[in-house]
Amino acid sequence: MAARGKILVSACLMGHAVRYDGKAKPLRHASLDRWRAEGRLVTICPEMSAGMPVPRPPAEIAGGRSGGDVLSGAARVVEATGGDITEGFRQAAENALRLALETGCTHALLIDGSPSCGSHMIYDGGFSGRKHEGEGVAAALLRRNGIRVFADHEIEALAAEIDGS
Repeated sequence: MAARGKILVSACLMGHAVRYDGKAKPLRHASLDRWRAEGRLVTICPEMSAGMPVPRPPAEIAGGRSGGDVLSGAARVVEATGGDITEGFRQAAENALRLALETGCTHALLIDGSPSCGSHMIYDGGFSGRKHEGEGVAAALLRRNGIRVFADHEIEALAAEIDGS
């Protein structure tokens, strides 16, 4: 069996109603059940860890940019109401990284599409429902620090990588 590292998981995937709309996006999978029983899952909602409420206005990375651009200061995260919440998203990413490092997470399983957790696709910043290739702020920071990030729809690939199956 591969290394027994822990896995950082988006809280919404674990059934917690923490998304901006007050809902969850529970992911059901035998590997998640097993990893939970083995004590390998570390759950976080980056936005809530930074003090953002539930529910909260939808947020997107402005200008069709990505999480790495937010980290470098080249892009902002804005709410549909027009508020700039860039600093909150930077803090959320730092909190996710700190938790991952403190608990020995080697991998992360995050909800795709989110301006924090998206790992392949995020919304384009126009609040039109259009997505583009990119990653959220937390996903970008985790990757920059050596954490292997997988989207929720890649759970089979994650299982194969960490369980050696």
